This record gives sequence, structure tokens and C-alpha cells, in this order.
Amino acid sequence: MNFVAWGLWFQFWVVLLTLWAGTLIIGWSYVDRDSPMIHRCTRWWGQNLLRVAHIPVEVEGLEHLVPGQAYVFAANHRSNFDIFALVAVLPGRFLWVAKKSLFNVPFMGWHMRRSGYIPIDRENPREAARSIIEAARIIRAGVNAIAFPEGTRSRTGDIGQFRSGAFALALRAGVPLVPITLEGSYRVIMPKTLQVNPGTIIRIKIEKPIDLSAYDKADRHRLMDELFGIMSRNLDELRSRRRPDEERADPVFRWIYGRSGRPDYDSLRSRAGTPAQTTRT
Repeated sequence: MNFVAWGLWFQFWVVLLTLWAGTLIIGWSYVDRDSPMIHRCTRWWGQNLLRVAHIPVEVEGLEHLVPGQAYVFAANHRSNFDIFALVAVLPGRFLWVAKKSLFNVPFMGWHMRRSGYIPIDRENPREAARSIIEAARIIRAGVNAIAFPEGTRSRTGDIGQFRSGAFALALRAGVPLVPITLEGSYRVIMPKTLQVNPGTIIRIKIEKPIDLSAYDKADRHRLMDELFGIMSRNLDELRSRRRPDEERADPVFRWIYGRSGRPDYDSLRSRAGTPAQTTRT
């Protein structure tokens, strides 16, 4: 089947580009861990994975970001393509806030450690608190951080329940919190499958930064509720922009699904172990 061949082709490039970029980043980190070359390699990796997969990205709100200002970016998480899209479009140097178990994955974990990414141990609150304190120190020195407040990928496409780590980090660092909403990435590739749908547009909306000077540690849940409301509204707005069968503009999509075929997203979601729902077209 064409979509199997295309999925295997994409996975080949994932491995190749990740090995190439990761090796350069790990090697360069031994020369200068703060070198802008590390971020350039990461950006190159994300941009080329999107290019190989034929996934266009539409982004708005970059004008809200002030050059030289450090931020904590908080984004919803729907698939691995969120990562590719964010590293491809966000400016400046940034670090990822990720669960500690990912740092134990061979090669990827080495790259994350050498790049200075921030591990959070969810099973050890005391260790997690130490990580947040150290991360806040790094952010105050002028480095951006990216976190997925849901803690894991949403399997339904909707925004999941937030964890508090990203908000504790932003409040301790005292830098603005930037809501980022992504729509479309869950239709690109479904969990537990190799099916990649080229031509699927990922839309990203970057909101105005939230000034945290009016918040203290006791306001963490108020901040969580505010961010959830912003991202939910923006997700609905981004969904409304999707045109029926807009993926069909891509020639590879037409090669995979023919003149009138399209992916059965509900079936894919069911295979991934998530409840079926009506897909907005």
C-alpha cells in the first residue's frame, strides 16, 4: 500500500537526519555548549523533517516576541510533529523541559543532556523541585524554555489536563509565559502507526506573553486555568480555518489516496487506543 511505503520512507529520513544532526550537536557541545550552532542544527533538523514529510506550517504571532527577552513557551502536545514544527519556527536559543525517562534513551538522551535540556522527575517531587530551581536560573540568564503542560501527547486532539511543572518553572523564573496553540499535527501521524499524511497543514498561534509580575506561587492554579482558557479558544479558532480536504493540494497525498480517497482518522485513532470522534473537515 502506498501509505506504508511513504511511512517507511519518512522513517528512514527520521533516522538519517536525527543521526546526522544529533552527532553534530553532541560533537559541537564538547567545543562550546552555548554555541548558536547547536540551535541552528536543531532548527535545520526540524525544518528538513517537515520538508521531507511534505508538511507545511502556518505560524502567526511571532511579532509578540521581543528579541533578547527570555520566555517560557507553553504548547499543547498532539504528536511528535509538534516538536519538529516548534524548533523550526521559534526564534532564539531554547531548551526543552522533558520527563527524565527520555534522557535514558540511547543517543536521543545523550543529545538532550549535551544540549542542556531540563529533565523533570515526575516520580520524585524533591528532585523535580531541584530541576525547576536550576532551570529557572538558566532561563533568567536569557535562555528560553519550551514545555508541554499536558506532560504527554493528547490522544484525542483536544487539550488534556495540565500538570503544574511548567507553571512552577515560569513563576520561579519570573519571565513571561507564552501560550502556543498547535492544530493539525495529530492528523499527520497517529500514535502506534507508520501512516504519515503529507500535505496536512500544522497551524501555530503564538499568543501575547502573560506578564507574571501580578502572580505569585499561590496563583499557580489561576495561571493554569487562564492558560487553558486561552489555548482552548485558540484551538477552536484554528480548527475553524481548516478547509475540506486541504491536504489534497499535495501531490504525494494524491498518490497515496487516489483521486477521492482520504485517511480514516477515526479508525486510526481507534487503533492508537483512543476513542473515536467526528473529525472536523
